[in-house]
Amino acid sequence: MIESLKPAAAVGVCLLAAAMILLLGNRLHRNLREAITIAASFCAAGLVFSMTPAVLHGQVYEARLWQIAEGVELAFRTDAAGMVFACIAGFLWILTSFYSIGYMRGHHEKNQTGYFAAFAVCVGSALGIAMAANLMTFFIFYEMLTIATYPLVVHYRNDAAKASGRKYLAYTLVSGQLFFAAICVVYVLCGGGDFKAGGFLAETAGRGLLPGGVLCLLFLMMVVGGAVKAGVMPLHSWLPSAMVAPTPVSALLHAVAVVKAGAFCVLRVVCYVFGPQLAVSCGGAKILAWAAALTIIISSFVALRKDNLKARLAFSTVGQLSYIVMGICVCAQASIAGALFHMAAHAFLKITLFMCAGAIFVTTGLSEISSMRGLARRMPVTMTCFAIASLGIAGLPLMAGFVSKFNLIRGILAMGQPFFAVVLVAAALLALSYLMPVVQIVFAKGAGADGGPLLPAADAHGHAYPVQGDAALAMRIPLMLTTGVAVVLGCVPNAGVHLYELAQMAATAVTEGGGFLAG
Repeated sequence: MIESLKPAAAVGVCLLAAAMILLLGNRLHRNLREAITIAASFCAAGLVFSMTPAVLHGQVYEARLWQIAEGVELAFRTDAAGMVFACIAGFLWILTSFYSIGYMRGHHEKNQTGYFAAFAVCVGSALGIAMAANLMTFFIFYEMLTIATYPLVVHYRNDAAKASGRKYLAYTLVSGQLFFAAICVVYVLCGGGDFKAGGFLAETAGRGLLPGGVLCLLFLMMVVGGAVKAGVMPLHSWLPSAMVAPTPVSALLHAVAVVKAGAFCVLRVVCYVFGPQLAVSCGGAKILAWAAALTIIISSFVALRKDNLKARLAFSTVGQLSYIVMGICVCAQASIAGALFHMAAHAFLKITLFMCAGAIFVTTGLSEISSMRGLARRMPVTMTCFAIASLGIAGLPLMAGFVSKFNLIRGILAMGQPFFAVVLVAAALLALSYLMPVVQIVFAKGAGADGGPLLPAADAHGHAYPVQGDAALAMRIPLMLTTGVAVVLGCVPNAGVHLYELAQMAATAVTEGGGFLAG
């Protein structure tokens, strides 16, 4: 163990940046406000990446700051699973910061000071969730993420945004309080809540203090907080509603922080609180796995019917996140490793798709798929990236999505669950069915004189759209980089910070500690 303030510093950099932007934003030139965002993103990512080599060698960084109450500490600890999430959030904050600058300037958005401040708090909260050493620290940052996301969802301050914001808070705060109640029970029973690979509740359950039905209820109360943020049906409807927010917020919700935090919450509860064996024996993991399977299929069919591009991508996320939930709840070593790696694969692929959708909207004003015929003639780079990411989401070889789904299916079959494997194969075909028609439309000949799409002349603010050309470089470069990373991780999964190795390390520790070696 390495005692260090690095984990706390990574979180603190984000929160300090948010405070500086919020307090000085109205007196700062926008260049300085954006410079604070960029500098903080590089600092936070640098701190996270600097800890990765030691974690890969079996070390952990630990920072115990102070005691909140008797037996409750605010503490951070970097295990392999948390580093996967932290690396994703840290790196993608850099890219989304540059993209946000291009989007917010290109679309002439208002309320930019609050936007960049809230965005920084969200990323800081995600890092706090990733590196939390215990349940209470996890919960503090989990709720901080909920509150910080609200001003982003209601960014436009119109009736639709406010209604979506209220819906978002209703779902996430109510589920959060159930989560908190369950955490209190765990602390009373166990005297603490430090995460342990393989779970720490098994000893308490072994003493017969909790009957099976109560254990299952406790499991569901804890996991509902993650299921809501991960969009597991029927707790998903806040997520499509939140698409009224600007596209960089959608990217934050779907790729960087919120839904990934929900999936990571499920991982912590199943693998580090209950442990695989207890989660399966109490029946809670099975219930959640079946809910995830139904979510995958239903959300895919709903996505097929959506003409709005962001709405189609939102329901795609609902299904894709349930891949992760299912893999965790099957509790095989390979499926847990696949679920963790799918957090990375989905992050890079889905953020690419959302950034493409935002680039299209800012550059052309188009948001409905049916109006995008021939768009690739106007935006070849953007639409090529969209096509590549679409194939990756479907899980085609040489893409990151293939690596994660292969491990998910391998683990599922090893645990004797062929139906869940069939669900994942069917979902891949459905993903092709709702994304490839978009690719076909944009690469077809359009209705315009040049074979491109018919475009509106000006946006809602009265600013004229460019007559020709792809998206601005500030938006185009980030989406090209995320596309490239998704391809590289599909060809060499351990490239860069070794996310695949970290996922395997976490899965091995969890299954050996929890008595599950299959898969």
